[in-house]
Amino acid sequence: MKKYNVAIVGATGMVGRTFLKVLEERKFPINNIKMLASERSKGEIINFNQEEFKVEVLDENAFLNIDIALFSAGGDISKKYAPICAEQGVLVIDNSSAWRMDKEVPLVVPEVNEDAIFENKGIIANPNCSTIQVMSPLKVLDNLFDLERVVYTTYQSVSGSGMKGMRDLEEGVKGEEPKLYPYPIAFNCLPHIDVFLDNEYTKEEWKMIEESRKILKKDSLKVTATCVRVPVKYGHAVAVYAECKKDVDVKMLRESLASQEGIILVDDVKNNKYPHQRETEGKDEVFVGRVRVDNDNSRNVHMWVVADNIRKGAATNAVQIAERYIRRD
Repeated sequence: MKKYNVAIVGATGMVGRTFLKVLEERKFPINNIKMLASERSKGEIINFNQEEFKVEVLDENAFLNIDIALFSAGGDISKKYAPICAEQGVLVIDNSSAWRMDKEVPLVVPEVNEDAIFENKGIIANPNCSTIQVMSPLKVLDNLFDLERVVYTTYQSVSGSGMKGMRDLEEGVKGEEPKLYPYPIAFNCLPHIDVFLDNEYTKEEWKMIEESRKILKKDSLKVTATCVRVPVKYGHAVAVYAECKKDVDVKMLRESLASQEGIILVDDVKNNKYPHQRETEGKDEVFVGRVRVDNDNSRNVHMWVVADNIRKGAATNAVQIAERYIRRD
């Protein structure tokens, strides 16, 4: 089997470290690996595959002999260095929002639009964490009943804000004031993720709206969202309300969801079986439950979708893109 030289950009961050964990667990065929981060992390030791690697400083010369670069170091870094990689023949899989809506850059959830991987010009964008997890269930729904409109309400964990969000929750439980969030997150929910835009949606909500249309290739899809930060460490949950053009056969929908790659159906309310964040922590699948037809309209359906936002919502999805890419190499 061919092996690849891989660079991790943002190797010391939460997603960067999870890239490494997922690559190791899934036995990605690696020849050499390079850990890249900012000057302040230079020389830090990271363990991977029972070896120690020193973190190197990211610069224009860092990608010599690299085949694939996994980026999770913020949009500004991606905007600067992803084109440099692409010019050198390196495939970039970028976890930031920098390239997601660029018409020349595929936005990929492998179970939904794998073919888009091979339309890349050197850069592939990883979608927003909350968008990733709802795409597979919605693709199933669209294939069966022709999706027309989606309403999202998200319940997103503090790890989506990185270590600073985690600290605000942990310190907030002790009574400390928040340093990242505008209000305490401990024992509280905030309908405010990312900045507010002129249209009064947050940037996070607008990401879900635009990314959903692009991934599903439905420019006319009506989408709206309310994104809420909740006092949970790991895992995002999304209440999905979907309107279709055809009557929804809920038995058929459940069977199709259960057979879909990457989805685990947990939907037995008589026995209190449904997905929740603690159950999905550390897992790569998307969990779906509370599937039911709307009581007022047989063309509309409710679903509850939960996934680990750092794994499937970020690192695992990126590694899965790389896996699909090398299958054709």
